[in-house]
Amino acid sequence: MTFAPVDAAHAEEAPVVVRIGFTGPLSGAAATYGDDARRGVALAIAEIDARGGIVVARERVVFELVALDDGYRAIDAVRNARRLVGAGRMPVVFCPESDGIFALLAFNETAPKFVVAAYSSDPAVARQGDAALVMIPPRYDAYFTAWTALEMKRFGKRLALVPTASAYGDAWKRGFGAAWTAAGGSIVADESADYAGTADFASVVELALAARPDVMLVGGPVDATARAIAAARAQGFRGGFVVLDDTRLDDLRATLPRAELEGTVGSAPFASSRGPGLARFLGAYRRAYGAGRVATPEVAFDYVAMHAFARAMQLAGSTSDVAAIVGKLGGAVKALPKDEQPIAVDGISKAGELRWKLPSAVVESGELRPVPALPLP
Repeated sequence: MTFAPVDAAHAEEAPVVVRIGFTGPLSGAAATYGDDARRGVALAIAEIDARGGIVVARERVVFELVALDDGYRAIDAVRNARRLVGAGRMPVVFCPESDGIFALLAFNETAPKFVVAAYSSDPAVARQGDAALVMIPPRYDAYFTAWTALEMKRFGKRLALVPTASAYGDAWKRGFGAAWTAAGGSIVADESADYAGTADFASVVELALAARPDVMLVGGPVDATARAIAAARAQGFRGGFVVLDDTRLDDLRATLPRAELEGTVGSAPFASSRGPGLARFLGAYRRAYGAGRVATPEVAFDYVAMHAFARAMQLAGSTSDVAAIVGKLGGAVKALPKDEQPIAVDGISKAGELRWKLPSAVVESGELRPVPALPLP
């Protein structure tokens, strides 16, 4: 099924405006990450509206993004979501942080119902059993085995845990820590930090390095992650880093000298996915936002998800029936034109996970070497 621009029979009609919600960090240490997620949704909406919107149940529909800042705080994400859906005709709320997502899942299936468009790779999100949940990026537990093997072989078996102090960071500690110990390694330090509020990581890193680790698990907002890595190198650490999957290696390479990232394993630039619509998407992004800001996976994944939601509404014949919209997402994903897929999407699981694969990468001699993508557990 293809989706053509609005035809002449509907072009002159006054459109119905459907508002799409967003709550995420648009200020503070995670503002770059949050704004990238917002930009992906906004770019898709701009494209849909530029061609006249879509026709749903014989009505012409255009979209409006309403984005609110929650500063990476779950309590503010809840406040924002209640405000957004309370204003009416708000079938979907995007949220790019795990703490906020879990908080929203506590009430999104009660009136007024709304879809939580969850930008989190935490496998626990998909285990919530929420019928109005769509999990956008790939689950991070697909990376554990390959990343453990790479770092152990090169650096050794002693791991220090220094990720962001959040539900997402804690989940990574549990999951990656279990994979590490199952492979014969040991966890020698646990020094989680407030990546959103810590300006100087010297003392946190000093505590972790006192345990003489070979590898450090780090990650959170990219600027804070870069400061954590720089602090470890400044104190003489020459081991490897495992970076949480939402902190991209290409972002870190734009911030840190390449020598400081040697031996770091993490998420690859999404351009390595070579999706069929990648070139067109990158051009559209540059035209919309300028050449000074690189498009990230957060932009691309949320861009695809928004296009999929629009098509699901068409297939469902409704912009408000949340169950019908979610039920049609599988067909909507299959119907997505290739030029709307900077990353190829294969379908959606029964738990609401969009299905796609991205390779990860390791920094070797200053360059990114791809690590093959693994099937999801």
